Amino acid sequence: MSATDPTPSADPSARAERPSAPQAGIGLPVLALVLAVGALAFAGLQWQKLSSTQVELAERARESAEQVAKAQALAARSDELSQELQARLTVAEVRLSEVSLQRSQLEELMLSLSRSRDDNLVQDLDSTVRLAVQQAQLTGSAQPLLTALKSADQRIARSAQPRLNPVQRAIARDIERLQSTPLADIPTLALQLDELSRQVDNWPLLNEVGLRRLPSAPPPAPSAAAAPAPAAAEDPEAGTQPPAGWREAVAVWWSRLWRQVGADALDSARDLVRVTRIDHPEAALLAPEQSFFLRENIKLRLLNARLAVTARNMSAAQVDVIAIETLIERYFDGAAAPVAGARTTLGRLRRDLGGSPMPRPDETLAALAVAAGGR
Repeated sequence: MSATDPTPSADPSARAERPSAPQAGIGLPVLALVLAVGALAFAGLQWQKLSSTQVELAERARESAEQVAKAQALAARSDELSQELQARLTVAEVRLSEVSLQRSQLEELMLSLSRSRDDNLVQDLDSTVRLAVQQAQLTGSAQPLLTALKSADQRIARSAQPRLNPVQRAIARDIERLQSTPLADIPTLALQLDELSRQVDNWPLLNEVGLRRLPSAPPPAPSAAAAPAPAAAEDPEAGTQPPAGWREAVAVWWSRLWRQVGADALDSARDLVRVTRIDHPEAALLAPEQSFFLRENIKLRLLNARLAVTARNMSAAQVDVIAIETLIERYFDGAAAPVAGARTTLGRLRRDLGGSPMPRPDETLAALAVAAGGR
């Protein structure tokens, strides 16, 4: 049944609620109005909120657009910077490669300079030692060589190069060998040879006459006053008597003259015939003019020996001394004092010349050659 139906209801509760129906019809529009107002208010609020949201979104969009523009500008700037940095990096890489190349070249140069310095040191030491060897040979003294070796040892110690340690050890061995080797006195040997050269003219030859045996002196002739002395001794009265005559005086003088002539002839015969032992026949056949050349030859031999001693060629000097000893033994009188003294001096010279020669620093030179070769 609808609300407008006039038929009365038999339900008493329905009759009791019927007067409140107009109130229910009024409440629904009010509720709808309230709801509409609330919806409108809510819609207004939502519209306001949406408007504010749109404004905010617009603001944020504008800010985002600005930020995007800034970001684009920054990106462009970053791109430019990256390109610039890339270019700088490329330049830096090129310069770094150049610097690396220069560094490698500099290291090679420094290494080359270091090696050149070591090589120059080795060459300088080698030339110094060789020059000292020549000075030692010229002077006959080992002092220049010892000084050069000690100086080389000090220079190697200051250089502090490990590859020169073998050279330093070789120098120490050469110094020890030089100090322990007895050397000949060259000035004394030269003076002895000069003295022998001055004495050659005083050496007597084996075939010289009157040097090995002097002729016997004739007995003194008795004077005329002493002639009748034996007769006076036999006859005491003869000293007081005059001679018997001039004939007896002439006879006495004549006999005395013949005796003196006979003694002189006998002495001359003894000088003409001499018996002398000569071991070498060529000494007896030596002519007087050849003796001059013999003495000059000995002088030349002595001069050659002196030059050899000065040049420190002891073997050549010893050969000349032996040849001189052979000539003296063959042609000169060994019993004479000058010849005997000369033979003694020559024997001493031969022994001195045959002594130990001055040692050479061969180990040092070999070590320097190895160091110069870089082996």
